Amino acid sequence: MAVNLRGRNFLKLLDYTPEEIRYLLDLSREFKRLKLTGTPHDRLRGKNIVLLFEKTSTRTRCAFEVAGFDLGLGVTYLDPKSSQMGKKESVADTARVLGRMYDGIEYRGFSQDTVQALADYAGVPVWNGLTDQFHPTQMLADLLTVEEKFGRLKGINFTYMGDARNNMGNSLMVACAKMGLNFTACAPKELFPAQELIDTCRTIAADTGATIRLTEDVAEGTKGADVLYTDVWVSMGEPDEVWEKRIALLKDYQVNAAAMKNAKPTAIFMHCLPSFHDRKTVTGEEIYEKFGLTEMEVTDEVFESAQSVVFDEAENRMHTIKAVIYATLC
Repeated sequence: MAVNLRGRNFLKLLDYTPEEIRYLLDLSREFKRLKLTGTPHDRLRGKNIVLLFEKTSTRTRCAFEVAGFDLGLGVTYLDPKSSQMGKKESVADTARVLGRMYDGIEYRGFSQDTVQALADYAGVPVWNGLTDQFHPTQMLADLLTVEEKFGRLKGINFTYMGDARNNMGNSLMVACAKMGLNFTACAPKELFPAQELIDTCRTIAADTGATIRLTEDVAEGTKGADVLYTDVWVSMGEPDEVWEKRIALLKDYQVNAAAMKNAKPTAIFMHCLPSFHDRKTVTGEEIYEKFGLTEMEVTDEVFESAQSVVFDEAENRMHTIKAVIYATLC
């Protein structure tokens, strides 16, 4: 059956079937081929999109802008100070204004309710560039990267280490369940995903052949993994005082040489970035001064190793976002 996503929102992978996700991955691969061969593909010339950011980003902004330009789109970027949304204008009113001027709206911010409200009122496709609950565009990039490295998705043993109830933990569990990967959340019990989402993913997994496992044991969680994935321990927007508690909870869940050695010899390391793997950032230096840590969620040794594919992931954000834009606007 042909897949038609025209006019669809892209808010979370829970809204998409495995067949629809497969279509987006295949389309991403084709757009990547066109990009790398220098083949023009400005198929959406004459259309315009707006990028609405409440949280700043390097990869999300650049990926959406370059994807839009390559497709021939006009692209407007609104940073946190350039929009009246939520201050002088409601989300619903903002959506109805932007929906009359643009063919598609990207939102990156805090609440999943906000991106849902934009989708409810805009009348044009809305794409979730990240909320506190889900990060679906990153998931497509991650799935594409895994498939490029292993030649398949089904049956891959995928372990996420860290805060498993954040947007990355939630989204990776959903992505694995949808596409038949065996997902392990390796985290302190208090940082496990919400039980309702676990139950939903296990129901999905029953149909796709995936497994969903949660463990506090690092040795058990990393044993035989094909992929070790982590994220920053404190997410953007969380208060500074969270750092001390989160470090105490997660210091044993760092992806280091021992964790990689316990995984398969062919295992890869993944991270959505940015990463605190050294002291070469303002935040990294502040963490060192306060807590004496030179590395956090991943060691520099692993981050810079041949097993690390983090920059392949970053590039794939552009190709997969291009597929989402094209599929929902064409």
